[in-house]
Amino acid sequence: MKKFAAITTVLIALSIPGLTETKGRSAVSPQQALDMADHGRCAEALPILKRSAQSADKQMSYRAALTGARCAMTLQSRSEALEFLAILARKFPDDPEADYISARYLSQLASETADHLAATAPNSAQVRKLNAEALESQGKGDEAIAEYRKLLAEDPKLPELHFRVARLLLEKNPPQTEEAKQELNQELKVAPNNSAAEFALGEIARRDADWPTAIKHFKRATELDAGFVEAFLALGMSLNAANRFRDAIPPLERYTKMQPEDPAGHYQLATAYSRTGNKTAAERELAEQRRLVEAHPVRRPE
Repeated sequence: MKKFAAITTVLIALSIPGLTETKGRSAVSPQQALDMADHGRCAEALPILKRSAQSADKQMSYRAALTGARCAMTLQSRSEALEFLAILARKFPDDPEADYISARYLSQLASETADHLAATAPNSAQVRKLNAEALESQGKGDEAIAEYRKLLAEDPKLPELHFRVARLLLEKNPPQTEEAKQELNQELKVAPNNSAAEFALGEIARRDADWPTAIKHFKRATELDAGFVEAFLALGMSLNAANRFRDAIPPLERYTKMQPEDPAGHYQLATAYSRTGNKTAAERELAEQRRLVEAHPVRRPE
């Protein structure tokens, strides 16, 4: 009887769609998983949708990733939602619907994560930082500065806060430059690898035509962040301004490779080439600069 019961159980299982197994893999097809998700059976569909989203079949991968992201959001599974959104970003970077879904869900995830943080750690420094950032976004700079400074008074080693205070001080009219410089230097004591703080100090020096100081900070920013494209341009421009044309060539070459469509980079590089006697390279860069300007003329307000 036991043997008969076991056989019966197997036969019943084989007769029910979705319960069969073939060589250790679910017999539910990707299309069936999509249909299950459409009928609210997201918990059952999600494992199959994960596999289908990785499929070499681009159409199926696309549909599975979109549906999987929706299911994961329905099930409030942040990690799985992010997995599906990562697939969309990687495999379909220029698809409007993928971008729309990603923007919508990432915004929702950010809000839900902030709510979770506020609920689980309401008095934490992280929640207070979020509140101060919200004040920034609302244009309440003075209130944000006050909140950042309260946090720093409690813990002077918190990174990024001095930088945020400095940025708000520089946005004032007129900018509070000296105070901002103090904040940026404090930031670098707390976080020596903050390339943005180095860049900001370089910008302050550049506006004052203090080329040696500007060059020092821009160079440090490029050393800290090899992808900091603006820092390479600023370094090259500052070296040109300081008549160090030969030194300006490497960062400007790097910049034009990273940002080939920016005419400013080609113009600065042409200047450096010209002043070091490389007329052929200078003419080539000027021709490219003119081509880009003609292709994308600047529209003046009417």
